Amino acid sequence: MRLLLVIKKENVDLEKPVNKLNNFLVLQKKIQIVFTLLLLGSFSQIKAQERVPFDQGKTYILAKVSVVGKISFNEQTVVTFSGLQKGQEITVPGEEISSAIKKLGKLGLFDEIAFYVNKVENDSIFLDLNIVELPKLNEVKIVGVKKSKVEGLIKDNSLTKNKIVNENLITTTKNYIENKYKKDGFYNTKVVITTTPDTTAGNQVNMLVRVDKGDKVKISRIDFIGNKQLTGTQLRSAMKDTKQKNLLRVFKASKFIPEKYKDDLEKVIAAYKEKGYRDARIIYDSVKYNKQKNMLAIKINVEEGNKYYFGNIKFLGNTVYSDQQLNRYLGIKKGEVYNGVLLEKRIADNSKPDGEDITNLYQNNGYLFSKINAVEVKTVNDTIDFEIRVTEGPIAYFNKIYVTGNDKTNDHVIYRELRTKPGNKYSKEELVRTIREIGQLGFFDPEAIKPEFRNVDPAAGTVDIEYQLVEKGSSQVELQGGYGGGGFIGTLGLSFNNFSARNIFKKDSYKPLPMGDGQKVALRLQGSTYFQTYSVSFSEPWFGGKKPVQFSSSISYSKQFLNNFYTRSVDKSKSFNIFTVQVGLAKRLTVPDDYFVLSQSLSYQHYDLNNYNTGLFTFGNGASRNLAYTIGISRSNKGVNPIFPTYGSEFSISAKITPPYSLFNGIDYAKLGEKEEYKAKATSSYEDNNHVIVNVGDYIDANSNKVSTYQEAAADPAKVDQQKYNWLEYYKVKFKGDWYTKVYGKLVLRTLTEFGFLGAYNQDRGVIPFERFYLGGDGMAQYSMDGRETIQLRGYPNNSLTPANTVGDAIGATVYNKFSMELRYPITLKASASIFALTFLEAGSSYPTFKDYNPFDLNRSAGAGLRVFMPAFGLLGIDFGYGFDALPGQTKANGWETHFIIGQQF
Repeated sequence: MRLLLVIKKENVDLEKPVNKLNNFLVLQKKIQIVFTLLLLGSFSQIKAQERVPFDQGKTYILAKVSVVGKISFNEQTVVTFSGLQKGQEITVPGEEISSAIKKLGKLGLFDEIAFYVNKVENDSIFLDLNIVELPKLNEVKIVGVKKSKVEGLIKDNSLTKNKIVNENLITTTKNYIENKYKKDGFYNTKVVITTTPDTTAGNQVNMLVRVDKGDKVKISRIDFIGNKQLTGTQLRSAMKDTKQKNLLRVFKASKFIPEKYKDDLEKVIAAYKEKGYRDARIIYDSVKYNKQKNMLAIKINVEEGNKYYFGNIKFLGNTVYSDQQLNRYLGIKKGEVYNGVLLEKRIADNSKPDGEDITNLYQNNGYLFSKINAVEVKTVNDTIDFEIRVTEGPIAYFNKIYVTGNDKTNDHVIYRELRTKPGNKYSKEELVRTIREIGQLGFFDPEAIKPEFRNVDPAAGTVDIEYQLVEKGSSQVELQGGYGGGGFIGTLGLSFNNFSARNIFKKDSYKPLPMGDGQKVALRLQGSTYFQTYSVSFSEPWFGGKKPVQFSSSISYSKQFLNNFYTRSVDKSKSFNIFTVQVGLAKRLTVPDDYFVLSQSLSYQHYDLNNYNTGLFTFGNGASRNLAYTIGISRSNKGVNPIFPTYGSEFSISAKITPPYSLFNGIDYAKLGEKEEYKAKATSSYEDNNHVIVNVGDYIDANSNKVSTYQEAAADPAKVDQQKYNWLEYYKVKFKGDWYTKVYGKLVLRTLTEFGFLGAYNQDRGVIPFERFYLGGDGMAQYSMDGRETIQLRGYPNNSLTPANTVGDAIGATVYNKFSMELRYPITLKASASIFALTFLEAGSSYPTFKDYNPFDLNRSAGAGLRVFMPAFGLLGIDFGYGFDALPGQTKANGWETHFIIGQQF
């Protein structure tokens, strides 16, 4: 017979601190210690053995622990984790066995743990450890939610193949999914998780997650009781995340989230404090659920109290700044209505890291350890006196600066952007600016940039900063095909936005290309049956490596063939070839501030027309050359995330000019086309043939004897314009203003204004047919490379709001202006994909000449859209716009237009 010691441990979580005592009691019940003399034949599964003498409570020498059962782990590894060692003294039963059970249980790998006494020899005992491993996950199936949501739920709960399946995993997965949908308003969400053994594999199970979201629970009413000074509408508006049902509300749904409801109750009190009611409080509130209607009704009883005013405000402890200086930042005067919210913001505005408050005034000048508190010191009737107590502390300096998480980007690319440098005086403003500069690089997830304070030492006056970064893909692939201009258009583009030119000859650096130095290289090929375009560009943001001077260069070649839009036939004997080369420098300025950038570039374009006669040009054979210098100044302090800025602005003004050739080339453009030989003929014919009535200025053709004016014979438009546009002469001025304002929560308002003007030095020479503005549509650059600029105005077809010639061909505008407003709301701003929705209002127009310019005669539109930015593919989007005005030559509103956006600027 065999003596059996069974200590069985079922799945019990000992690590939850709240239930520690309960778990211990459960463990006592779950662990069965059975010392049973098994008689021969008592259990068929136990083989008969000789009787083994056994004394309970006796101390033995552990001779061996043998691991039995089906396991995938090494036997010695399991014994080591149990803490039992050969040769140690153990009491049977005793603490050593119980401790081993607990240690193995904490691993979370086993469903059952049992110790058996195998045999006893003298004072030595041999134990068998029988363990049953917890099953591993094979497949997961989630039903009851949209297919597009399944992958996200699996990822968020880490339901990966071969993951250990225990009660903790099932419980946390269930709670996560239920809470996730409750936050979306599905207050009755129920989740049931079942596991079934997988018969095709070993110790694996398949998991089925059934999600029943139920109907979304909405709030039918929010009623206030006891409010006299503020209306119910005002108080409901103060509740930012808890809203009653309203069909007209678009951006904030009616849903009940307990945590946010509690925050909103505090916002109700804050609304009273803003109006002077310092003692306002909520007496009670109730939330009632109507199961039949699946609606909630909320009642809030408030006590408003009396209205108060600011009395005397005194500063104490300030030595660095005078009372007058601090009063300017505080901006509160005696006698004004008490506003507790405003007072807190003027002391420390936690909603704005770069806010103009007293705390930031100190922290931007080195006083990291400063503390500012507003204390009520006296209340007389309705007037409250305050003391602003200032503890300045010592000046702090940056000590060590660390950067972590940059696996691909080289350290120097990040460190050169840092405004917080060792030895510099601490400045919160420079800390915030550094976060922005790193985010603007485009190599890291801007939403995940976290500066962590390390080794803060008030005694030494030093602080270390660690910038925790999350690298994201910065290179992009553009591979697309589409139908446009009467034929198929294919595009292949490669953009390497973190390139390293210095490692281009190092084989080990190709992963797949040398990366990490912040340079940008872009290659683009586009073509169809009637045109091909090839371009390459390179830019270095720190030219020379010492100062933020950006060098950029590009070269491109385009070849177009004349095609018939209706028949789609292409005549390759008629072509328009364009060669372009450009170099530029952009320098960050320090005056007026270092948000300003001065940029300069020099470009050359060669236009070669070979029997290419279209409405765009008055000559079909010949060449034009465009040598231009562009200078511009811009200022940008947009928010951290370049894809979705939430604050800041960007302004730019630029001028593109060519040499004034007409000043020194000796050509009289007013008389260009009048030929001297025709003048001579006209004069001689009048003198020699005075018997024939011929007017001065007429001549007789020697071959046909036909009388014509020399202007008719001489004015060949093609030859005249070829001479006019041999070297292009013009100037172009552009202005752009772009503002971003956080309106409410995550909702951001973008306002934009643009203006462009193309002019001529010499009015007799006129404005060139190149470099013009084409308004209307998606704003995407078309295949024509004649220097034109396509301006977005959604709700109208592409280029449809552009001046045209007598046959209806668009000839481009010399003046345009545009105004735009967008409300943007982020759906997700993760590094893998940033998605935001928008609504817009736009208005703009273009004009053939400046004399026709009327800034109030605009084409208006409105609509909505969606943007998706993926690091590998850039920006993709779609807009639905409604044009309120008629197209030129039409009488009805244009109506709805759909626009697809690919690679458009943010």
